[in-house]
This record gives sequence, C-alpha cells and structure tokens, in this order.
Amino acid sequence: MSIDDKTLGELREIAARYPQPRSGLLPMLHLAQSVEGRITPEGIEACAEILELTPAEVSGVATFYTMYKRRPVGDYHVGVCTNTLCAVMGGDLILERLKDHLGVGNDETALTREGDRATVSLEHIECNAACDYAPVMTVNWEFMDNQTPESAIQLVDDLREGKEVHSTRGPKLCTWREAERVLAGFPDGLADEGPSAGAASLVGVEIARTMHWTAPEASGFETGAGAPSSTTEGGKVGAVEQADTSRAEAETKADEATSEEGKA
Repeated sequence: MSIDDKTLGELREIAARYPQPRSGLLPMLHLAQSVEGRITPEGIEACAEILELTPAEVSGVATFYTMYKRRPVGDYHVGVCTNTLCAVMGGDLILERLKDHLGVGNDETALTREGDRATVSLEHIECNAACDYAPVMTVNWEFMDNQTPESAIQLVDDLREGKEVHSTRGPKLCTWREAERVLAGFPDGLADEGPSAGAASLVGVEIARTMHWTAPEASGFETGAGAPSSTTEGGKVGAVEQADTSRAEAETKADEATSEEGKA
C-alpha cells in the first residue's frame, strides 16, 4: 500500500509545525496509522524521506512505543489495565474474560460475527492513569471507568454489533483511525464532549477547599521567573518554617473537624 498525495501533504504539514522537523515524527506516525491502520514499511519510508532520517531511525521509534502497531488493528482498540489497583479491583479477571469471549490474546484482533471485518483489538495495558476509577478500560484511548467482567463483555459485544457507544465520561466513541488522526494533531471538533475531570479525581481539591488548605508561599525558594530571588540560608529556613506552620495548622483544622463529626 502506497502513501497517497493527500497524506504526504499532511505529513509535511506536521513536520513544518516544529523548529526541528524531526520533532514531528510521533504525530506523523499517528497520521500514518490513521490512514493504513498500522505502521507499514511504506509509512516508515515516507516519514524518513520527509524528515531526512533513515528508515532504521524511524523504525526504532515506531517499535519503541506501544501505541504504534505493526499488525492490523480493529475498528475499536480495547485496552485493559492490570496494574496494581486495577488488578486488585478486578482488572486481571476482566482481561481473562475478554480473551475467552473474543477468542484472542494480547495485541490480537477479533472479527465481526460474520467474519468480514476486524472490529475489536485487545491489549493488556500496564496503567491507564485513572486509578480512582479502577478497574479501568479504554476504547481508542477513551476511558471506560468502573468496569466489571459483565460490563466489559457487553461493551465489546455492542462494539462488534455496530451500536453507538459512549465513554463513561461522555464522548461518543470514534473509530481507531479517527482517534489516530486526532493524535496526529487534526482536531475532530469533539474535544469539549464530556468532563475534563471526573468527580472522583476532584475529591482532594474539594477537601482542600473545605478545609481552607493552601500551598505554602514560595518565599525563599527559586521557583522560576517572577519568584523571590532570596537564596540566603535564613530565607530558606524561614520558608521551611512557614511551610511547617501551615502544615501544622491544616492538621489541627482536620483534627477539629474530625472531633466535631464524632460529637455529632
């Protein structure tokens, strides 16, 4: 399969975004995947030629990152997290059930029930960075939170049957190739669908607001442009003491709140 002129033009457009064109390699590889469904020798050659790199250099990057696939991927790429918290909450069982239900292993793809199209790929993922919603899955990098073996099986069945499915955080699930095009830097206009952060992720912020906890002042530390420039030993000690005082006050408030709750 050759890379068409439209895609070549978009690859050059990506490279032109960066002061050093080779910095555009990662989104360029995502674009190649959006067109061909995986990273092909032709895609590697096109990226190498535009960036004046060797195919070996491009291939080294494409084989390093797991988001770049060397085998065909289905319309929906399902990732199951089995890192510590997700595993404890049932991620291992979800992965095993999906393997049995789909009849595939890690990084393999199940066909439609009619066997005419690749629909669902399955991947074992180490961490989805969403521990507060464990066990977590992703579909084309959109979150599916608080899953169970039963909900996971229902999810992949709905995807294979062509039903409209939404992420648990709101957005309608797009196809693998559509998601890859977004990762290449070509917006689909759906970025504002769903919340930017779920309620469970904001619990700590709400507690801090309720308890009136604030970060200690940066006085005495070099924290970048506009920060106090004092670097004297006394200044550092003063800032540390201030931080300790703030921490002690916060702990006292927390203890008082706990005591009041106990009396109630």
